[in-house]
Amino acid sequence: MEAYSDFATVYDTFMDETPYDVWGDFVAGLIEKYGISKPVVADTSCAKSGSESDGNSVEDSISEEEALAQERNLVVELGCGTGSFTQVMKNKGYDIMGVDLSPEMLNIARNKAAKAGLDIMYLEQDMRELDLYCTAGTIVSVCDSVNYLLEDEDVIETFRLVNNFLYPKGVFIFDFNTLHKYRDVIGDATIAENRDDCSFIWDNYYHEEEHVNEYDLTIFVKASDEDEIFRRFSETHYQRGYTLDEMRSFVKAAGLEFVEAIDVDTHQAPDDESERIYIVAREFGK
Repeated sequence: MEAYSDFATVYDTFMDETPYDVWGDFVAGLIEKYGISKPVVADTSCAKSGSESDGNSVEDSISEEEALAQERNLVVELGCGTGSFTQVMKNKGYDIMGVDLSPEMLNIARNKAAKAGLDIMYLEQDMRELDLYCTAGTIVSVCDSVNYLLEDEDVIETFRLVNNFLYPKGVFIFDFNTLHKYRDVIGDATIAENRDDCSFIWDNYYHEEEHVNEYDLTIFVKASDEDEIFRRFSETHYQRGYTLDEMRSFVKAAGLEFVEAIDVDTHQAPDDESERIYIVAREFGK
């Protein structure tokens, strides 16, 4: 699985038209419809250390009912990147934690949260080795993070860990890019964008046998405001396209209950032309 490194510095620039607010509204609606997590007035996540008062931490002093409510209302985002979606959900009142493999992306996420005055915990972890401090009522993953899992076993293991860390009857909401998108829409295409201070060239190469999309990123970033010198760097990423049937089978193999599939663009039932799909799954016993 690739971790964003140099690209992290310009990621938000090139993703500035991403509809995080729209995604947040829709995901919040799915949580309200299917989930058990509720927005909270105060952020009292079980992941926080708590302040000291009479010698006991907050976790020691709260009742069992309150502790269970904290876990039930906790939302965890896998593949949170620079934290834009976690901030959207935090501003909706959810107690949310972000998990990502890239330290560079997480540093940006932490700085953004601090600047916005938002208390959000971010963990540097590979989602295939997810290890939370407690269960969570909701686990989410957006912006095709799951497509970075290239092997069936990696997807199933990640989903198995999700099921393990979900509060009883909690929900897992994730999206994925379809095989159709990589094979028929962006496969072997070149995408380029130029900004005043940076630009990128994104070359896609689709590998039919593995259903894997290789994309080579070449990025140019202005070195300083005083001159016109640009720094060039490159990264190569790999994402695998999946079918809805494959994702259904992975959900089942991991012990989760499949609830619903939704086309991200139309919010209707997916079809053969769907490029990105939301899946809602539910904890189904450990």
